[in-house]
Amino acid sequence: MRRLFVVSLSAAGLLAPIGAGAVELPVRKAGLWEMKVQSVGASKPEMTMQQCTDESTDKDMSTSFSPMAKEICSKQDIQKTATGYVSDSVCSVAGMTIKSHAEIIGDFNSGYTVKSTSHSEGGMAGTARDSSTTIEAKWLGACKGDQKAGDIMMPGGMKINIKDMEKLKGLIPKAAK
Repeated sequence: MRRLFVVSLSAAGLLAPIGAGAVELPVRKAGLWEMKVQSVGASKPEMTMQQCTDESTDKDMSTSFSPMAKEICSKQDIQKTATGYVSDSVCSVAGMTIKSHAEIIGDFNSGYTVKSTSHSEGGMAGTARDSSTTIEAKWLGACKGDQKAGDIMMPGGMKINIKDMEKLKGLIPKAAK
C-alpha cells in the first residue's frame, strides 16, 4: 500500500518540485484524467487510475505537497525543454534514498507522457535497485457525477481524495531511528 501511495503521488504529479526560482509545471485541463503506469525492471503489473481535477485542485496539489517534498527531498530541479520538461530529484523515505530523473512531453490539455528512471538504495531490503516507469496520461472529459475535484480512483475501486492531505501524509513511512 505504501509503495502504491508513492507511485500514486508521482503519477499524479504531486511530487513535482516547486521551489524558489524553479520552473512550475502547467496546470492540467479540468476534468477526468486517466493515468496508465507501467514499470520496467519490477514485478508490478500495469496500473491504471483516474483522477478528477480542476484548476484550483491542481494548483493546491503543487503547493500542498511542496512542503512535504522539501522535507524529504534534498534536491528538486525542474527545467523547461524544447519538448516539455525535465525533472531531477534526490529524496529519502523510510531510510531509502531515491534518485530520479523524469522527462515529461505532451500538453496538459489532452495528454502527456512521463518517462522516469530511478535508483534507490537502503530501506528495509538494504539493496540497491534501478527501475523505470512510464506514465501515459490522457484527458477523458468531464468528471463523472459521483466524483469531485481531487478524487483519485485507484485499481480495485478504492477512491481517495487528495485534499485529505494529513491522512495521506501519514501513509508515507518514516525512517527508523
